[in-house]
Amino acid sequence: MSEIKLAAEVRTEFGKGAARRIRRANQVPAVVYGHGAEPVHISLPGHELLLALRTPNVLIGLEIDGKDALVIPKAVQRDPLKGFLEHVDLLTVKRGEKVNVEIAVHVEGELAPGGNLLEYVQNTLLVEAEATHIPESVTVSVAGLDAGASVLAKDIALPKGSSLAGDEDAVVLQVVAAQAEEAAGEAAEGEEA
Repeated sequence: MSEIKLAAEVRTEFGKGAARRIRRANQVPAVVYGHGAEPVHISLPGHELLLALRTPNVLIGLEIDGKDALVIPKAVQRDPLKGFLEHVDLLTVKRGEKVNVEIAVHVEGELAPGGNLLEYVQNTLLVEAEATHIPESVTVSVAGLDAGASVLAKDIALPKGSSLAGDEDAVVLQVVAAQAEEAAGEAAEGEEA
Protein backbone atom coordinates (compact mmCIF):
# COMPACT_ATOMS: atom_id res chain seq x y z
CA MET A 1 0.00 0.00 0.00
CA SER A 2 1.38 3.39 -0.91
CA GLU A 3 1.74 6.19 1.56
CA ILE A 4 0.10 9.56 0.93
CA LYS A 5 1.89 12.66 2.24
CA LEU A 6 -0.09 15.56 3.72
CA ALA A 7 1.05 18.74 5.46
CA ALA A 8 -0.76 19.41 8.74
CA GLU A 9 -1.13 22.59 10.76
CA VAL A 10 -1.46 22.47 14.54
CA ARG A 11 -4.76 23.94 15.77
CA THR A 12 -4.87 26.27 18.74
CA GLU A 13 -8.57 27.16 18.57
CA PHE A 14 -11.24 24.68 19.52
CA GLY A 15 -15.02 24.52 19.48
CA LYS A 16 -17.78 24.80 16.94
CA GLY A 17 -16.91 28.32 15.73
CA ALA A 18 -13.25 27.49 15.21
CA ALA A 19 -14.14 24.29 13.34
CA ARG A 20 -16.45 26.26 11.03
CA ARG A 21 -13.68 28.77 10.27
CA ILE A 22 -11.30 25.90 9.46
CA ARG A 23 -13.83 24.30 7.10
CA ARG A 24 -14.50 27.65 5.35
CA ALA A 25 -10.76 27.81 4.60
CA ASN A 26 -11.08 24.41 2.84
CA GLN A 27 -9.38 22.62 5.73
CA VAL A 28 -10.60 19.70 7.85
CA PRO A 29 -10.20 19.58 11.63
CA ALA A 30 -8.54 16.37 12.83
CA VAL A 31 -7.05 14.73 15.91
CA VAL A 32 -3.95 12.50 15.95
CA TYR A 33 -3.69 10.09 18.87
CA GLY A 34 -2.07 6.80 19.83
CA HIS A 35 0.98 5.20 21.45
CA GLY A 36 0.20 6.85 24.80
CA ALA A 37 1.02 10.34 23.52
CA GLU A 38 -1.15 13.37 24.10
CA PRO A 39 -3.68 13.95 21.29
CA VAL A 40 -2.57 16.53 18.73
CA HIS A 41 -5.29 18.74 17.20
CA ILE A 42 -4.51 19.59 13.58
CA SER A 43 -6.12 20.83 10.38
CA LEU A 44 -5.54 19.15 7.02
CA PRO A 45 -6.08 20.30 3.42
CA GLY A 46 -9.68 19.33 2.59
CA HIS A 47 -9.40 18.27 -1.05
CA GLU A 48 -6.20 16.25 -0.62
CA LEU A 49 -7.63 14.48 2.44
CA LEU A 50 -10.87 13.70 0.60
CA LEU A 51 -8.88 12.11 -2.24
CA ALA A 52 -6.73 10.14 0.21
CA LEU A 53 -9.77 8.75 2.05
CA ARG A 54 -11.11 7.19 -1.15
CA THR A 55 -8.69 4.33 -0.48
CA PRO A 56 -9.87 2.17 2.43
CA ASN A 57 -7.43 2.06 5.39
CA VAL A 58 -5.08 4.50 3.64
CA LEU A 59 -1.65 5.08 5.14
CA ILE A 60 -1.03 8.82 5.55
CA GLY A 61 2.34 10.42 6.21
CA LEU A 62 1.82 13.69 8.09
CA GLU A 63 4.29 16.49 8.58
CA ILE A 64 3.39 18.25 11.85
CA ASP A 65 5.67 21.13 12.87
CA GLY A 66 8.65 19.55 11.11
CA LYS A 67 8.07 16.10 12.58
CA ASP A 68 6.84 13.13 10.55
CA ALA A 69 4.00 10.91 11.72
CA LEU A 70 2.52 7.83 10.09
CA VAL A 71 -1.27 7.52 10.63
CA ILE A 72 -4.34 5.62 9.49
CA PRO A 73 -7.92 6.97 9.63
CA LYS A 74 -9.90 5.58 12.55
CA ALA A 75 -13.12 7.63 12.35
CA VAL A 76 -14.39 9.92 9.61
CA GLN A 77 -17.33 12.25 10.18
CA ARG A 78 -19.17 13.59 7.13
CA ASP A 79 -22.00 16.05 6.71
CA PRO A 80 -25.11 13.86 6.34
CA LEU A 81 -26.61 15.95 3.52
CA LYS A 82 -23.72 17.37 1.54
CA GLY A 83 -21.14 14.65 2.25
CA PHE A 84 -18.17 16.95 2.94
CA LEU A 85 -15.66 16.03 5.65
CA GLU A 86 -16.41 17.50 9.08
CA HIS A 87 -13.78 15.82 11.27
CA VAL A 88 -11.26 12.97 11.12
CA ASP A 89 -9.67 10.91 13.90
CA LEU A 90 -6.23 9.56 12.95
CA LEU A 91 -4.36 6.79 14.75
CA THR A 92 -0.55 6.92 14.93
CA VAL A 93 1.14 3.72 13.74
CA LYS A 94 4.72 2.57 13.36
CA ARG A 95 6.26 0.56 10.54
CA GLY A 96 6.06 -3.14 11.39
CA GLU A 97 3.31 -2.59 13.96
CA LYS A 98 0.16 -4.72 13.67
CA VAL A 99 -3.21 -2.95 13.64
CA ASN A 100 -6.82 -4.12 13.58
CA VAL A 101 -8.75 -2.84 10.57
CA GLU A 102 -11.92 -3.72 8.69
CA ILE A 103 -11.51 -4.78 5.07
CA ALA A 104 -14.24 -5.13 2.44
CA VAL A 105 -15.61 -8.55 1.46
CA HIS A 106 -16.15 -9.10 -2.29
CA VAL A 107 -17.73 -12.16 -3.89
CA GLU A 108 -17.10 -13.92 -7.17
CA GLY A 109 -18.80 -16.84 -8.92
CA GLU A 110 -22.39 -17.91 -9.55
CA LEU A 111 -24.67 -19.55 -7.00
CA ALA A 112 -26.19 -22.95 -7.72
CA PRO A 113 -29.22 -22.78 -10.06
CA GLY A 114 -32.61 -22.34 -8.46
CA GLY A 115 -33.05 -18.60 -7.93
CA ASN A 116 -31.31 -18.49 -4.55
CA LEU A 117 -30.23 -15.18 -3.04
CA LEU A 118 -26.88 -14.25 -1.50
CA GLU A 119 -27.16 -12.32 1.75
CA TYR A 120 -24.25 -10.30 3.17
CA VAL A 121 -24.44 -10.72 6.94
CA GLN A 122 -21.19 -8.72 7.21
CA ASN A 123 -19.77 -6.70 4.34
CA THR A 124 -16.45 -6.17 6.14
CA LEU A 125 -14.08 -8.45 8.01
CA LEU A 126 -11.97 -7.45 11.03
CA VAL A 127 -8.35 -8.46 10.41
CA GLU A 128 -4.97 -7.84 12.02
CA ALA A 129 -2.28 -6.75 9.58
CA GLU A 130 0.98 -4.83 9.51
CA ALA A 131 0.25 -1.09 9.27
CA THR A 132 2.23 -0.71 6.04
CA HIS A 133 0.71 -3.82 4.38
CA ILE A 134 -3.04 -3.52 5.01
CA PRO A 135 -5.05 -5.44 2.38
CA GLU A 136 -7.78 -3.44 0.63
CA SER A 137 -10.28 -6.31 0.43
CA VAL A 138 -10.76 -10.06 0.45
CA THR A 139 -12.51 -12.07 -2.29
CA VAL A 140 -14.76 -15.04 -1.52
CA SER A 141 -15.91 -17.59 -4.12
CA VAL A 142 -19.61 -18.48 -3.85
CA ALA A 143 -19.58 -20.70 -6.93
CA GLY A 144 -22.06 -23.55 -6.63
CA LEU A 145 -23.35 -22.70 -3.14
CA ASP A 146 -26.94 -23.80 -2.60
CA ALA A 147 -29.71 -22.59 -0.27
CA GLY A 148 -28.78 -22.97 3.40
CA ALA A 149 -25.04 -22.71 2.78
CA SER A 150 -23.06 -20.12 4.69
CA VAL A 151 -19.51 -18.82 4.70
CA LEU A 152 -17.92 -18.32 8.11
CA ALA A 153 -15.13 -15.86 8.83
CA LYS A 154 -12.68 -18.72 9.47
CA ASP A 155 -13.44 -20.17 6.00
CA ILE A 156 -12.16 -17.07 4.18
CA ALA A 157 -8.60 -17.19 2.89
CA LEU A 158 -6.88 -14.01 4.05
CA PRO A 159 -4.00 -12.29 2.23
CA LYS A 160 -0.47 -13.17 3.35
CA GLY A 161 0.60 -11.33 6.50
CA SER A 162 -2.90 -10.80 7.87
CA SER A 163 -4.91 -12.81 10.37
CA LEU A 164 -8.51 -12.81 11.56
CA ALA A 165 -9.08 -10.47 14.50
CA GLY A 166 -12.84 -10.92 14.95
CA ASP A 167 -15.05 -13.89 15.81
CA GLU A 168 -13.97 -16.80 13.62
CA ASP A 169 -17.41 -18.46 13.81
CA ALA A 170 -19.26 -15.33 12.64
CA VAL A 171 -21.37 -15.80 9.50
CA VAL A 172 -20.17 -13.48 6.73
CA LEU A 173 -22.31 -14.68 3.81
CA GLN A 174 -25.31 -16.97 3.57
CA VAL A 175 -27.41 -18.32 0.73
CA VAL A 176 -31.18 -18.13 1.22
CA ALA A 177 -33.92 -19.64 -0.91
CA ALA A 178 -35.94 -17.18 -2.96
CA GLN A 179 -39.28 -17.19 -1.12
CA ALA A 180 -41.16 -14.58 -3.13
CA GLU A 181 -41.45 -16.85 -6.17
CA GLU A 182 -42.52 -19.83 -4.07
CA ALA A 183 -45.20 -17.79 -2.26
CA ALA A 184 -46.54 -16.43 -5.57
CA GLY A 185 -46.70 -19.98 -7.01
CA GLU A 186 -48.59 -21.29 -3.95
CA ALA A 187 -51.08 -18.38 -4.13
CA ALA A 188 -51.76 -19.10 -7.81
CA GLU A 189 -52.39 -22.79 -7.03
CA GLY A 190 -54.83 -21.82 -4.25
CA GLU A 191 -56.84 -19.59 -6.63
CA GLU A 192 -57.17 -22.36 -9.22
CA ALA A 193 -58.61 -24.84 -6.73
